Amino acid sequence: MRCPKCQADDTKVIDSREAEEGLAIRRRRSCVACAHRFTTYERCEEVPLTVVKTGGQREPFDRMKIISGVSAACKGRPVTAEQIEQLGEDIEDYARLRGPELASSEVGLEVLDRLRRLDEVAYLRFASVYKGFDDAADFQRELVLLKKLQRS
Repeated sequence: MRCPKCQADDTKVIDSREAEEGLAIRRRRSCVACAHRFTTYERCEEVPLTVVKTGGQREPFDRMKIISGVSAACKGRPVTAEQIEQLGEDIEDYARLRGPELASSEVGLEVLDRLRRLDEVAYLRFASVYKGFDDAADFQRELVLLKKLQRS
């Protein structure tokens, strides 16, 4: 780390502490050349996530879009805000493990899978929008699929 006062390359760490609720490390440093003391912060670099839409356009991953959609599907259901927030975090963690880019269809299917385990009615509501149900037969087909998944 270069000294901000004299630009010397040789500095030493005097003290290290956790900062920003564990998301960073605060380091007190001292320049060996001029004895100037200064503070640096070390943070993990976040790689931006990109969602590739069906039409090919790319947009940044937005956990709040997932939370908003799942919240709408869960309206009036016995699902807490904490459970919805956790689902959003789980989807973001899943996306980060998959790489810097992933298809929107992959995100949607993962939301459906996790929502199915959380609340079946909310799952059907979300699926009806996500899969674009046109009539009652679509709901019936999805219910049959849901029953098969419950047995396995």
